Order: sequence, then C-alpha cells, then structure tokens
Amino acid sequence: MSSREDILARLRKNTRNTYDKPEVNIHGIQYDDPVAQFIHVATTAGGARLMELKEGDDLNAKIREAYPDARVISSNVPGVKADRNPDNVAEAQDLDGTDVGVIQGEVGVAENACIWIPQTMKEKAICFISENLVILLSRHNIVNNMHEAYRRINFNDYGFGTFISGPSKTADIEQSLVYGAQAARGVTIFLTSP
Repeated sequence: MSSREDILARLRKNTRNTYDKPEVNIHGIQYDDPVAQFIHVATTAGGARLMELKEGDDLNAKIREAYPDARVISSNVPGVKADRNPDNVAEAQDLDGTDVGVIQGEVGVAENACIWIPQTMKEKAICFISENLVILLSRHNIVNNMHEAYRRINFNDYGFGTFISGPSKTADIEQSLVYGAQAARGVTIFLTSP
C-alpha cells in the first residue's frame, strides 16, 4: 500500500460522522446585455483590443490590419493564411518566433471577459508562445457568468483547454507592469456574428 493509500485508509477509519453534501443553487450574475459587458471588461480590465468582424469582411485582411508588421502567423483555423500550422510542426518549439497566433474561442464570459479556448490543435503552445493572439469568438457564444460557461464546456480528444482573458501581465514589487511575462503581449478579440 502506498503512503497516499495508507493516509486515506487511516482517515476513513477515524471518520466518525459523515454528512451529505448540501444542495447548492448558485445563480451567477446576470447582465442586461452580456455582449456589451464582455466588450467593456475585455477592453478595460482585460487589456485586450476588440474588433468586430462583419459579414463579408476578409479575416486575413483584418488580421493584417491589426498586426501590419507580423512576419510569422501561426494557425490551424480554416480560412486563415498562416505561415505555420500547429498541427504540422514536429514539436512545440517550432512555433517559437510566432508573431501572431490565431485561435478559435468557444465561450466568452461577460463577468470577467475570459474566453474558453479548447485545444483543437496538436501543439497548444501556440496559445502561450505567440507574441500576440487573435481570438475569434462568436458574439452568440457569450454568456453571463462562469457558471454558465462551465455548463457549455466540452472536452475533445485532447482533453485540454484554457481560459484566456487578455494579454499576459504581471507587476513586480516595484510596481512595474510587464506585458508578455507568461504568454502573449497583446490580444485582439475578433467578434463575429454567427
């Protein structure tokens, strides 16, 4: 028996009273206009840039408009003209040097502007190693709160996903704000209609 199993067995042996879990009904915050709230939080506290994609807009032209100096674009999103595809690289390190990673968001959350990004690519490093991220998100997939978001999350074959809420940032003891400390320096959310 492992030490872990030994500890758990001793805990079970010495547990005198057990209680059923209480029923918890949590009703998260609701907004009159979740999309407007999402945009407000994403562009203020989240530090992201937001662009609307209208019907007929050229996605690749909009990416170039947002990042005119980008030399390397990485993506596996259909229709995106990419220099690297995270499904076709030999290893995650091959994505190093990506100026713009373009990924698909599944669910946006109005209360904190987080976007659920399921791993739909072989190398998830694109989400973290890219200097800048473009996240595509349908405005119809924006929910009020995290409770609603978790009910909509489905894991695929990779079994991984992450919430991203804007550029990576941290502040040290001297109160210096640094962008790109753990992931992308900049995030642009492209809101689409359907």
